[in-house]
Amino acid sequence: MILDIYVTCKNAKEAEKIATHLLKKRLIACANMFPVKSLYRWKGKLARETETAVLIKAPKKNLNSIEREIKKIHSYTVPCISFIQIHRVNKECQQWIDEVTQR
Repeated sequence: MILDIYVTCKNAKEAEKIATHLLKKRLIACANMFPVKSLYRWKGKLARETETAVLIKAPKKNLNSIEREIKKIHSYTVPCISFIQIHRVNKECQQWIDEVTQR
């Protein structure tokens, strides 16, 4: 089973640091990064920030390790780490993800 994991970061540098860390540990297969404008409530006030979002592909079996590793190096007090279960992925992609995340 494959997961997409969505994580927001303070900037592209942090997003790349997190993605590289997870790739080196072979917990994930790939990460896509893109700029986003975020609106949210924080400490009673409305905040507006430019962030970098990371969309990660990984096997479900690595979920707990991925969450733990992100929390260790993320700069936010409350990082958003959303796990999205993928119901189906093409066979070739599944094989590639399984291959590159073997430890």
